[in-house]
Amino acid sequence: MEENKQHYDASDIQVLEGLEAVRKRPGMYIGTTSSRGLHHLVWEIVDNAIDEALAGYCDDIEIIINKDNSITVKDDGRGIPTGIHAKTGLSTVETVYTVLHAGGKFGGGGYKVSGGLHGVGASVVNALSSWVEVKVYQNGKIHFIRFENGGHPVGKLEVIGECSLDRTGTTVTFKADPEIFTETTEYDYEVLKNRVRELAFLNKGLRIILCDDRDEVEKKRDEFVYEGGLSEYVQWLNAKKDPIHDQIIHLEGIENDITIEVALQYNTDYSARVYSFVNNINTPEGGTHVDGVKRALTNIINNYARNANILKEKDDNLSGDDVQEGITLIVSCKHPNPQFEGQTKTKLGNAEVRKVASNIFGEGFERFLMENPDSAKAIVEKAMTAAKARVAAKKARELTRRKGALEVSSLPGKLADCSSKDASISEIYIVEGDSAGGSAKQGRDSKTQAILPLRGKILNVEKARLDRIFGNAEIRSMITAFGTGIGEEFDISKLRYHKIVIMTDADVDGAHIRILLLTFFYRYFKPLVEQGYIYAAQPPLYQIKYSNNVKYVYSDEEKDEYMETIPGNVKPTIQRYKGLGEMNPEQLWETTMNPENRTLKKITIDDAVQADQVLSELMGEEVEPRRQFIEQNAKDVQNLDI
Repeated sequence: MEENKQHYDASDIQVLEGLEAVRKRPGMYIGTTSSRGLHHLVWEIVDNAIDEALAGYCDDIEIIINKDNSITVKDDGRGIPTGIHAKTGLSTVETVYTVLHAGGKFGGGGYKVSGGLHGVGASVVNALSSWVEVKVYQNGKIHFIRFENGGHPVGKLEVIGECSLDRTGTTVTFKADPEIFTETTEYDYEVLKNRVRELAFLNKGLRIILCDDRDEVEKKRDEFVYEGGLSEYVQWLNAKKDPIHDQIIHLEGIENDITIEVALQYNTDYSARVYSFVNNINTPEGGTHVDGVKRALTNIINNYARNANILKEKDDNLSGDDVQEGITLIVSCKHPNPQFEGQTKTKLGNAEVRKVASNIFGEGFERFLMENPDSAKAIVEKAMTAAKARVAAKKARELTRRKGALEVSSLPGKLADCSSKDASISEIYIVEGDSAGGSAKQGRDSKTQAILPLRGKILNVEKARLDRIFGNAEIRSMITAFGTGIGEEFDISKLRYHKIVIMTDADVDGAHIRILLLTFFYRYFKPLVEQGYIYAAQPPLYQIKYSNNVKYVYSDEEKDEYMETIPGNVKPTIQRYKGLGEMNPEQLWETTMNPENRTLKKITIDDAVQADQVLSELMGEEVEPRRQFIEQNAKDVQNLDI
């Protein structure tokens, strides 16, 4: 008896040490303790419920933001096993919530395929919460356990009531610990809603309900269930686009326990939109599942075009870029043992998936083209038009190539380059207008700051093919200056500046130029945005002078606050800057370019799908979506932040 007690104590100490490590280094387990990390806690618990759905045992999941900002996740799966766990001597529920790597995802017996990246969800959420309550409905009984202070159980798992025999599942409520999440413990309903919608699309037939009970008067509730799965996802993404064929192509198959599901539809756009997932996790860098699908797409369209005599003998084959123009493509892979690589660890690396994806997609896509000749013809003709534009773009692209790092003549004439060749300390300011460009050139630190003035508004790349884009002098100047190349030649290691700063006037025209530039960067230099190289400068709105005091302020609110601090018997001089060109070089340096006191906003993409849709709405051909967007959001605009 004494021996058992000693063993129990030893394992208990080991458990607490494990959770203590999570509290000491939360970033290792959830990436960050910012708002993103806070929301990650929700997905760790939801992923466990989705695993039950993937295994075929769960139909409904409900996520509730409670009044006290705690989160409840309910599922109707089998419920966490309630018996004693052989290795720990604890109930399995307590084991799952207190031992790292103790879930059903490990050891191979619990789930063939599981969602999420880490498989440590329950215990990590417990470690980073002020308290957690778990209810398990099983065998006509309601089991309950509570944890407090970062994972310590308050008593053992106990039966607190009865339920009907056919009721099964797990209900988890947790309150994120404000000592860990010091930035915020407030959940953003829209962030949760976007991911819940995505999960419902990726798991056809699964109903996910999201509720927000924090506001008594305006409770929110959204229900997502998509029997069509990925085809409904494509339909939703393409709702405001003009498809070139009506039917959404939706293919699915399984080979060697690897499931591949693909849905796609072409529209009249010029850019490709490719989204990919592995076990419900977004893989923005793609991987072998995407490679396999793209390879089959290119081969099959070329074969079809040759056999149908649309592509003649003398014609070159269509390239991957040609056949992807205007595509909205979603690739979802369910894999029992995914291996991830890449900078963000969300690029699938399993070599065997490439062939499986190519086979499953290729066979179905070939059949679709044969059975739907009108759609096939529209797809091939779009690709051939893209190929012609590619040839024209190739000629224009030559003008963007730098002959060599030492040849200054290969850089654009308007560029005032910095003397440093160390990209990590070099910055380039993309400046609106020649007058502001002149001030910036005189006021800059010429060692680390390069200046590239733009004349007027650049081309809206959302409405143009590559040949027109490369034909635009302002865009060519930027491509050449950055040094990375573009398209298939893009190489981020050749980037000449690790800060690319958009510096435009603080007015409507400036905002428009900024969004045109961001559209260009997002579509053609997306890795630069994703890896945090793009910034927006914040020039001041006002200069306020009194006596010998000079103050620059960046918003009307800041102006009002500062005015209240000025002695009442003094009449200050207030200058409203309408543009950067109104500032002399010293003022521009002091307010907007000096690293000691400037304000730069890093441009990030937290939700690529949403960013993509907003860009399409604002910058695309359709006027109506743009009007609707402005009507819906105008009331929220105080200081427009693109």
